[in-house]
Amino acid sequence: MTSLSPKKVVSIHWFRHGLRLHDNPALLESLKNADEFYAVFIFDGSVAGTATAAYPRMRFLLECLSDLDAGLRKLGTRLYIIHGQPEEVFPRLFEEWGVSRVTFEQDPEPVWQDRDNKVKTLCKQWKVECIEKVSHTLWDPQSIIQANGGSPPLTYAMFCQVTDIVGLPPRPCPQPDFKGVNLPVVDNKKDVMGIPTCEELGVYPESERQKNPLGGYVGGEQRALELLSLRIEKERKAFEKGQCLPNQLNPDLTGLPLSLSPHLRFGSLSVRRFYWAIHDAFKEVSQCEEVPTSITGQLIWREYFYCMSVNNPMYNCMEGNPICLDIDWYQNQEQFEKWSKGQTGYPWIDACMRQLKEEGWIHHVCRHAVACFLTRGDLWIDWQMGLKVFDKYLVDADWSVCAGNWMWVSSSAFEKVLQCPKCICPVRYGRRMDPKGDYVRRYVPELKNMPLLYLFEPWKAPAEIQEKAGCIIGCDYPPPMVDHKQASKMCMSKMEKIKNKCRGLPHIAPSSAAEVRLFMWMDNKSLEESLAHCQKHVTEPETFSKATLPLGQ
Repeated sequence: MTSLSPKKVVSIHWFRHGLRLHDNPALLESLKNADEFYAVFIFDGSVAGTATAAYPRMRFLLECLSDLDAGLRKLGTRLYIIHGQPEEVFPRLFEEWGVSRVTFEQDPEPVWQDRDNKVKTLCKQWKVECIEKVSHTLWDPQSIIQANGGSPPLTYAMFCQVTDIVGLPPRPCPQPDFKGVNLPVVDNKKDVMGIPTCEELGVYPESERQKNPLGGYVGGEQRALELLSLRIEKERKAFEKGQCLPNQLNPDLTGLPLSLSPHLRFGSLSVRRFYWAIHDAFKEVSQCEEVPTSITGQLIWREYFYCMSVNNPMYNCMEGNPICLDIDWYQNQEQFEKWSKGQTGYPWIDACMRQLKEEGWIHHVCRHAVACFLTRGDLWIDWQMGLKVFDKYLVDADWSVCAGNWMWVSSSAFEKVLQCPKCICPVRYGRRMDPKGDYVRRYVPELKNMPLLYLFEPWKAPAEIQEKAGCIIGCDYPPPMVDHKQASKMCMSKMEKIKNKCRGLPHIAPSSAAEVRLFMWMDNKSLEESLAHCQKHVTEPETFSKATLPLGQ
């Protein structure tokens, strides 16, 4: 009697986010007992945020894919780029390659569930093993919800309490081992499965400075790990001085692009590797057994927003979103365009918006400032309009985190600023964050010769100073589009009406002022200085310590 030979195990690992080899549990599952292995990435028109991506984010994604392909080629294989809808692509691959297993990293947000469910159903129909693993987040958001009794924790403090019950996130898994696995490489001169250019995908630079930015992020796992080493060394030195979050109190707005948030967004860096690297560095330096949450607070906020979004497909909208207040925002297209183009007449705001469009990234202190200015601070314009701009240009634009930020800053959700009459002053906050004016001069070159005394309020400069600086307000640079004191007074009046109308209704809110400081990247003194009363006509003023909530990466 002849024995049947075991069926050959042919695995596909489907990259979407998680564009890395390190700490990739789904990739390890793909290689386990595999006879043959293929790595694929499918351009379906929306994967990894490509549906809304402008040039900076698309370029970053392609750099990630190029780096991943280079890493795979060193191991004897390659990355196959395929165009089409996954439910149409996979049957062809199943048949052509004789596939018996598909693995992928979990994309927990609701915008990806229809795509993934279709592929899971397809795998069942073809009797192909389908394995999904969690590694884009520290914890599986569904496990947090389950531990909280079936609903997401409504505050950051509650979220931390639940994660204490669930336990620390898993440590990173080992590097993948490709030994003994057949790695077919299909190459041809045209390489129809090669990595495309931005232009081939129909995405073009909008300006020369966007094509060749002053600063810019380079995508890929190799660069991500280099930045992680630099970051941990910086954190370690801060821990030795008894400090944490060294870029929080005095952010370096004109330094090299060192943030890890773009790499977390695309998964070229494992969030678990980042978390545990900071965690272990603190324990080693401090010799403490307990590690305070604030050490990794920005990563925990990321988890919190993911958890709040997973069962809410309307999370990035106002209408139909159960956690978002329905506010009568203005739809002033002319004012919105001035804000979007960095032509508000407020140099700090304009510098932030211009850097965003040119480089695809701005520091969180800049994000807070421009979002507040657009919404409840000055213009009273719908936060959803601002979200679309961020979602287009930010290299680290993340469906959950980006929308959560906008709801927070606009007081639409996650925030108790309905009880606080303060807003970010675009002049004082700019001076606080850019005390020498280097940032404003870099991104608003019209004002490069303006004396620091007038740099953040150039309309106050005497005519002879403007002439000497080569910048005439109203000619070379616009005057303020609104009077901040009057505009903020109007916005606060509207917010007070909403507060009274919503009195007694549940509204997701912060647990303490400490959460506010973490979100705003500031200490108590700086917070009080920058989040100033915009005018003195507010009745029953309340202190900021009673207000607000959180985020960051």
